[in-house]
Amino acid sequence: MPDDFIRKSQAEREAANMPDLAIAREELGWDAFRSWLDYLPGGRLNIAYEAVDRHVVHGHGEREALRWLSKNGDRRSFTFAELKRETDRFARMLADRGFGKGTRAYSLLGRVPELYIAALGTLKAGGVFCPLYSAFGPEPVRSRLEIGEGEVLLVSPRTYTKKVAPARKRLPHLQLVLLTPCADQTPEGTVDLAQALGETPAEFECVATDPQDMALLHFTSGTTGKPKGAVHVHEAVIAHNATGRIALDLHPEDIYWCTADPGWVTGTSYGIIAPLCAGATMVIEEAEFDAERWYGLLEREQVTVWYTAPTAIRLLMRAGAELAKEHDLSRLRFLASVGEPLNAEAVQWSARVFGKPFHDNWWQTETGGIMIANYASMDVKPGSMGKPLPGVEAEIMEVGEDALAPVEGVMQPGHLALRAGWPSMFRTYLGEQERYEKTFQDGWYLTGDLAMRDADGYFWFVGRADDVIKSAGHLIGPFEVESALVEHPAVAEAAVIGMPDERVGEVVKAYVTLHHGHEPSEELRKQLIAHARKKLGAAIAPRQIEISDDLPRTRSGKIMRRLLKARELGLPEGDTSTLESTA
Repeated sequence: MPDDFIRKSQAEREAANMPDLAIAREELGWDAFRSWLDYLPGGRLNIAYEAVDRHVVHGHGEREALRWLSKNGDRRSFTFAELKRETDRFARMLADRGFGKGTRAYSLLGRVPELYIAALGTLKAGGVFCPLYSAFGPEPVRSRLEIGEGEVLLVSPRTYTKKVAPARKRLPHLQLVLLTPCADQTPEGTVDLAQALGETPAEFECVATDPQDMALLHFTSGTTGKPKGAVHVHEAVIAHNATGRIALDLHPEDIYWCTADPGWVTGTSYGIIAPLCAGATMVIEEAEFDAERWYGLLEREQVTVWYTAPTAIRLLMRAGAELAKEHDLSRLRFLASVGEPLNAEAVQWSARVFGKPFHDNWWQTETGGIMIANYASMDVKPGSMGKPLPGVEAEIMEVGEDALAPVEGVMQPGHLALRAGWPSMFRTYLGEQERYEKTFQDGWYLTGDLAMRDADGYFWFVGRADDVIKSAGHLIGPFEVESALVEHPAVAEAAVIGMPDERVGEVVKAYVTLHHGHEPSEELRKQLIAHARKKLGAAIAPRQIEISDDLPRTRSGKIMRRLLKARELGLPEGDTSTLESTA
């Protein structure tokens, strides 16, 4: 692991919302973070009120809340007062149709303003919001609506016709389908959203939900079996607000861009709730990734805080540093990464190209918010996950049948565990309480990830517990091997799996994609093997390397190692509904 720090200046430390992590860990915790919110009378708590309404109550209604950029160059902007008005209208529209507290509203929309209004309006009405990937195929859509007993669905006319209408009779709970944009002819059993809202007054009193009332439903794919519906409650906003401020360093004057797909948990926690709670202006880009377009957006919109995925960062690296230098990106002050571990080379590259590093952080759908992060005031160790949030107790554990025990020593791999009880912790897997309870032991949530902690208290990702390769007595973390491979100038991305071997148990096999200008060859393959052996040693380096055009990944950017292994061994592929290529 790299020993070099990317050091922060004293000015950077003093400008951060949390100037000193050690002091913050003594003085801050969940009780303190609760006091950062307003609450409703009687100790009630509603995510939408904290994200939108309270800014209007405090006289900040004219501040820009949401700035939408369409694929075609159109723009729409909403102040907090306008966003309150439109979310009130949506909540009233639901209530007028008999959909109130507990209603489960799903969205199959992409990054359009109606999605954000619907999410907040649903929460304001006391309902439960569940975002789905707009690129899901018919079966993933049907199964998630069925598992969650979805009652309301927002969807485009084309998507409805292709993916929902054929299964409508098998979805008895689905009562209201809201179509947007307007269709020439509204199919039977659907409602034109624009027309419905146009007929509804913007008058609604936010439902005073209990902090433990269900608010969000996020589906996460398992390696086997049906998708899991992770349930989150309104109390999660305590963590969304706090982590937005101290892990992403959001200030009210920031212009913030989160590139996450709205169907992913990040698209809700940090693509809607956290920036609005902080009073920042959030930029929404409808179009998909394009390096030139992204740099143009960062420059034109004067983005100050940027939260994106390692896959996108590596694609920007492939596009070259010269493209970045053609744009004035001087307004950028904080860069963060999410979705999968960010290799050290990408962190160092961003420090060279942007003058500041990407700050990696770690969390899961189940945690609901950031748990471990490289903070704005903290020196960055490239490749590290960072340190736990104040209020978060994280430990590296040995997992036995009857008990847990902390792993002794530094940089020793073990199971990453969190002390249960943080506000954004998921409350169950919908309809699968036994499956949920198996993720906890002795008061700790077992994340399923393996990690290490160094002498300075920084955490390092090793891999998913079921991804770790056991070879001749060595435990090999795929991320370590992948990080070494991408340090070679020809390699853009890498994925590593273990292949069965009679002599040593498993041997390492790597798949790599190449940067533009490099062509696959046997000579290059041998060079990569030699490079890996020099960096890692023969015991850890891959025995086999396959050069590929692309790697299977989810729409959130995670490379699906288990899918590579299943295809290699001819095994069932399991749940592939979140694959990037799903259409």
